[in-house]
Amino acid sequence: MSLYVNSGPVNRTGKNVSPIINLKGFCKKPLSYYIFSLRALQKNYQVGRVICYIYYMIFTDQGIVLLRQPFREADRVLSIYTQEHGRINVRVPGVTRQTGKLKAISEPFVCADMRIYVRRGGVMGTLTGGKINSVFPAVHGDLKRLALALHFCELMLRLTPLHQPSPGKFNLLYQALRDLNEHGANPAFQAAFTLRLMALAGFGLDHPVLQITPQFWQRMHEDSFSNLLFNEPQDLLFLARCNTVCRRFLNQYLTYPLHTTENFRLQNEEISTLQETAAAALPIQ
Repeated sequence: MSLYVNSGPVNRTGKNVSPIINLKGFCKKPLSYYIFSLRALQKNYQVGRVICYIYYMIFTDQGIVLLRQPFREADRVLSIYTQEHGRINVRVPGVTRQTGKLKAISEPFVCADMRIYVRRGGVMGTLTGGKINSVFPAVHGDLKRLALALHFCELMLRLTPLHQPSPGKFNLLYQALRDLNEHGANPAFQAAFTLRLMALAGFGLDHPVLQITPQFWQRMHEDSFSNLLFNEPQDLLFLARCNTVCRRFLNQYLTYPLHTTENFRLQNEEISTLQETAAAALPIQ
């Protein structure tokens, strides 16, 4: 840990005091994870308190870009879901200029180790650098994969609060983007991701509904996304019902519809066709 103290006159006698500061109880992370800069250190002998003013904090965390928006003349504002800090908003200054060096790291669903600078009392951090881990190139080359990736990022943006760390949600999004990049999309991808995110966000169902079997419900929550391939009419019917559960939840919980919903018109029509085929083979009693 690097600690910088402005050791000016800090007591009433005008003498310089350089006390030993124990910050172990200040944060939940290891001390080597943070770099603190203490602008002033004032000691009040009457009440026996030590007051520390944090001027800024710089930390590095792995994150995935959920959304980018233009800001001012040449800046961008990113919504990032990080592994250790949850969803945060950062500003990338001067990125749209010709000399901007952080254009690649500020693209949607890019996974990178990001260095973020936060001022004292600031609401939004500043992205100062980073190292890209993956850009998921196969996702950019296929329209259906791209639409699914944007849909997953919007779900994370709408169903997760700010500054609430959840490694499970980060791992879910990273695993979905990785499987989407390596294996492509399948009809069960969207419903499986939504059901798992609902469970992590506290909106999950304890038991399956709409006469879905427990075995199928468990597969939708635990199996790898690439293994969710269904061909039997009964499985296709259960899959259509899982899509119905997700659609009802999103319509009831969200105050306004998702922007990426229109991108799934063809997929919803495909699911409807599968549902009609399964219903013809296995009519509902």
